[in-house]
Amino acid sequence: MSALVELFGKPKAIIAMAHFPPLPGQPLYDADGGVSAILDAVGRDVQILAGSGVDAVMFCNEGDRPYRTQVGPEVPSVMAMVITELRRELSIPFGVDVLWDPRAAIGLAHAVGAQFVREVFTGAYAGDFGVWSTDPAASLSYRRQLGADGLKLFFNVTAEFAAPMAPRDIGLTARSAVFSSLADAVCVSGVVTGIGVDVSQLHAAKQGVGPDVAVIANTGVRPETVRAMLEVADGCIVGTSLKRDANTWNEVDPDRVERLLAAAVDAGVWAPSRPRTPLVATPAGDAGR
Repeated sequence: MSALVELFGKPKAIIAMAHFPPLPGQPLYDADGGVSAILDAVGRDVQILAGSGVDAVMFCNEGDRPYRTQVGPEVPSVMAMVITELRRELSIPFGVDVLWDPRAAIGLAHAVGAQFVREVFTGAYAGDFGVWSTDPAASLSYRRQLGADGLKLFFNVTAEFAAPMAPRDIGLTARSAVFSSLADAVCVSGVVTGIGVDVSQLHAAKQGVGPDVAVIANTGVRPETVRAMLEVADGCIVGTSLKRDANTWNEVDPDRVERLLAAAVDAGVWAPSRPRTPLVATPAGDAGR
């Protein structure tokens, strides 16, 4: 049984991103708006997504550019406060991602009761962050130390903004992440946020891991591509295409959410797991209250 079936009770899943604006201490942080503005912004998006019919939301500190491979304590601390406030009325599963710090993400997930984490857990890369080396054994040991064995780990095996220092076939990379590093699911990405996944890589990853391990299209899924993606992948994670004007840094657009989900339903590759409610944008200042 794949991790997505365990989590959502269905073979195909759509996970929507809830992007955090820049957090305290980060270069683009809005000090005038403060943490309350972050709560309002994330809360507005989550309210829309939670009623849309998506299977889950995933909270991520997407606004914290330049991204880090190790974050300070202020990042998971503020994220935990916001998620704890919003989860009180969140009736669907949720996950977390801390760019790109696996231990911080696992600790945050355990603190707020998330069901899954997405991170780059394996591999060595060179790219925008310099030389980037991971330690999957440390990450999984940390999960065990916390007693969070039920937390599902989604391994991004094609890191964005970086290239592997020892490139391998994506099918072999995905298979190795499961065999040697105990991935619960495998995510395949485009080269940067918002850029679509090469469907041939999804095929190769699926062949590499076999039928019992979920393969997820991690970036760039749009209404016109969701059919092709979900005909191969077991799920997709969607962020940019749900935003106003398809701009990663804008707020979630209810009409764009509707279009993506309708395209998936019309193509016969996905069905909502719960009744959908009308998508109405909440005025700023009210969403996180």
